[in-house]
Amino acid sequence: MLDKDHVERRGVSAAEPGWHRGAGSGSSCPMASVSQQQIQQFHKDGFLVLEQFFSAEECDSMRRQIQGIVEEMEVPPHCRTAFSTREEEQLREQGSSDYFLTSGDKIRFFFEKGVLDEKGNFLIPKEKSVSKIGHALHAYDPVFKQITHSPKVQELGRKLGLERPVVVQSMYIFKQPGIGGEVTPHQDATFLHTEPLGRILGFWIALEDATQENGCLWFIPGSHTNGISRRMVRAASGASTCVEFVGSEPAYDDKQFLPLPIRKGGLILIHGEVVHKSELNSSESSRHVFTFHVMEAKGTTWSKENWLQPTPELPFPSLYT
Repeated sequence: MLDKDHVERRGVSAAEPGWHRGAGSGSSCPMASVSQQQIQQFHKDGFLVLEQFFSAEECDSMRRQIQGIVEEMEVPPHCRTAFSTREEEQLREQGSSDYFLTSGDKIRFFFEKGVLDEKGNFLIPKEKSVSKIGHALHAYDPVFKQITHSPKVQELGRKLGLERPVVVQSMYIFKQPGIGGEVTPHQDATFLHTEPLGRILGFWIALEDATQENGCLWFIPGSHTNGISRRMVRAASGASTCVEFVGSEPAYDDKQFLPLPIRKGGLILIHGEVVHKSELNSSESSRHVFTFHVMEAKGTTWSKENWLQPTPELPFPSLYT
C-alpha cells in the first residue's frame, strides 16, 4: 500500500569517473537489448532511446496507481501551486511557495496554469488539472519504488558504469490534453547541480505513446559537452522568493532540436547537461510519463544551493538494492 504519511492529501561528461563506457559488474538480469554501440551513442548524443524497456502491464500499473492517488487528492487552496518552466513564472509560483521547496521528501501535487481561480479553487475537474506529482514517489509508493529499483534499471546503471548511484527525485508528469504546458529548453543540471558536473542521469519512461502532437521530447544532440550557463539556487534568507536563477539560458536555434517520439513502455536516458524541451500538448491525448533522476555519488558533491536537499527522513536512497 501507499505510504499515506508522505502523501499530502491535505495540504558526466563521458570522461568523468562513474561514466565508464559499458564498465561495471555483472548481474542476474541480462540486458542483451542494450548494446555497447547504444551506450557509446548515449555518450556521443547525451540521450538514448530504448523502446519497449518496460511492458504494457508495468505502464498500466503505474497509471492505475496514480489514478488512485489523484482520486484521493485533497490539496488546500494555499498549496495549489502552478508548475512552470519559464523563469519569471517559476520564481513567482514555485519560488514563493514553501510547498514546492519542501516537496523533495514528499508526494505533492502541482497544477497546470489557468486551472485555478484566484482563491485556488479548481475551474476544471481536478484529475484534468494536475501537471505533475513530485518528488518522492520512488521512496513512498510501492509501485513506483519497484519500477525505480527494478532489476533491469539496476543492470542498465551497471552497464553505464555507475558505481554508487542514488535516486534524488521522481516525478509523474501528465501533459494534459489541450493544456499540457510547454517545457522550455533547459538542462537538468540547472536544477540538480553537482561538483563535478556530469553526474546526473534522468530516466524518462513513456506510459503512453509520446508523439510530436502530444508533446514528445526534443533534444540538441551533443549539447551535453558544453557545461551549463544557468543555475536555480536557494535564495538567501529574507529574500522575496525561495529560489533564484544565477546566469542565463542561451538562445537556442530551433533547427538544432531533434524530436524523439517514443512508444508506450519506451525509456529515454537523459544526460544531466543535454539541452532538451517539449512543446505544448495541443492534441486530445495525454502524455503520461514517470521520470526519475539518479546521481553518481562516488566522488561527487551535491550542491547545498540546490532547491532539492536530502533530509533526515529521506536521505538519497541507493539505486542498487
